[in-house]
Amino acid sequence: MGVPPGRVTSRAWVRALLRLVFALALPAVLVAVWWAASAGSTNVYWPPLRTVFGVFPDVWTGERLRGDVLPSVLRLAAGYTAAAVAGVALGTVIGSWRAVRALCEPVLEFLRAVPPPVLVPVIMLFAGIGDTMKIAVIASGCVWPVLLNTVEGVRAVDPVLADTARSYGITGVARLRQVVLRSASPQIFAGLRQALSIGIILMVISEMFAASNGLGFTVVQFQRGFAIPDMWTGILLLGLLGFLLSVLFGLAERRVLGWYHGLRESGRRSP
Repeated sequence: MGVPPGRVTSRAWVRALLRLVFALALPAVLVAVWWAASAGSTNVYWPPLRTVFGVFPDVWTGERLRGDVLPSVLRLAAGYTAAAVAGVALGTVIGSWRAVRALCEPVLEFLRAVPPPVLVPVIMLFAGIGDTMKIAVIASGCVWPVLLNTVEGVRAVDPVLADTARSYGITGVARLRQVVLRSASPQIFAGLRQALSIGIILMVISEMFAASNGLGFTVVQFQRGFAIPDMWTGILLLGLLGFLLSVLFGLAERRVLGWYHGLRESGRRSP
């Protein structure tokens, strides 16, 4: 006898409510601790949190959101997308052929060891100081986790599955899409998740060099003008932006990898 639909809906709501409580509990505690610890602060560099919250609406007006936040988000989206496309394409090629992998591996290990912020002056020489430089900096750092995870995901494709697909005549683009990329997609998404946080960091760093707008530029301007509470609001906004992008990424990942999460759930329930 099955469970009534109303009871299933109630359980789903209870689980969603519990997840929300768990997600908000620690941030609420940290904010409360910060509020209490800074309440009596007279240090100009460590203003009370209530002061930071008080100036937040005045700092981040609609004009500043259009002039600073939107350009930053667009640069991040462009660099991240370029890195995702290049990382998946190159990772698929390198992971599919052992000879290509052996040829590229020393170069990949060398390049991945170079910290992306070090490349900012070099990229500035070739790309100038405009948006192209900032997008290139973001892409140069985001591409590595995507590429390396794609290589490992393609390498780990089940050989029995590959042979079965070949015996059924599934080759070419259909094999790449239905077998290789589908099998490697969990690791590809793991790389994309790592790249997201790297992209936000590089977005801020790239905007600290020869920029005229953006979140990184604005935070530095507040710091140089000794507008310390305003500077803290920029840092909080960056954290909120990262949290929002993480939530959106999680929703997209759960939708694309629904089959994978379903398999894992079935594996946990099976005796």
